[in-house]
Amino acid sequence: MKILCIIPARGGSKRIPRKNIKPFLGKPILSYPISAAKKSGIFSEIMVSTDDDEIAEIANISGAEVPFLRSIKNADDFATTADVLLEVLKKYQDLGQEFEFACCIYPTAPFVTSEKLKEAFSVLKSQCKDVVIPVLPYEHPIQRALFIEKGRLSMLHPENTSIRSQDLPRRYHDSGQFYFFKVSSFLAQKTLWMKDTGAITLSHLLAHDIDSPEDWKIAEMKYTLIQSGQ
Repeated sequence: MKILCIIPARGGSKRIPRKNIKPFLGKPILSYPISAAKKSGIFSEIMVSTDDDEIAEIANISGAEVPFLRSIKNADDFATTADVLLEVLKKYQDLGQEFEFACCIYPTAPFVTSEKLKEAFSVLKSQCKDVVIPVLPYEHPIQRALFIEKGRLSMLHPENTSIRSQDLPRRYHDSGQFYFFKVSSFLAQKTLWMKDTGAITLSHLLAHDIDSPEDWKIAEMKYTLIQSGQ
């Protein structure tokens, strides 16, 4: 059984320049998911898909393979993650390599752990899912969402006004960390949101979106707190 880890890390980044290799607590942020993937012991190969020579060099130093560079077409702002994964799997097929399972880990996900990767893979196999995604519970019930229109604050679903928060069903969102999937299902459906999608849940301490310099600082503080065991 061959299992591939794919980390998509292109060179361009608008909001945070060189985001995929920017130092995170002294190390390129790309090195964190590579380390988690290696520690999991799951993968036959850990590769980074990039169009950038510097990123490729850092990936190699961190212990990942860069067997080929990403095409120009899939290195722009409009290429989807699915586009990149399809290209990677096709190039491996051209090299005579087939994989039964694969996991796409985002390069700016320093909170990914080997334990969660193993948990997701276990669910993928034991429940025969197409894909397993780590999710986070919304911190406040989305059924009590508000909106502002013409200066007036209103409830999106006023029927929930008098329902206690704890009595509303829990809802979740994608953590933006990784997708563990069955390759044949992905090649057939060409999307990471597949017909039979499973999930594992994360605590808010083990995930953090990094979309701005402020997010970056908060993520470093959170990561330091976790490492200190507090």
